[in-house]
Amino acid sequence: MVQVASADGRAGAGGHDKTALDEIELAGELMIAASASSGERLADEEIDEVLLDRRTGDGG
Repeated sequence: MVQVASADGRAGAGGHDKTALDEIELAGELMIAASASSGERLADEEIDEVLLDRRTGDGG
């Protein structure tokens, strides 16, 4: 696991690093899904599929 340092250099300071990394990972997964989509944007159902895959652990 990657550990992110805070501005003052302390790893894990503030307790928000895991949340931030989870949000970055989710954004990446949505970008991958969008690039694989044939449409101009993801349909609500496609977004739901990405989110549900994350919740069940089937996302890759």
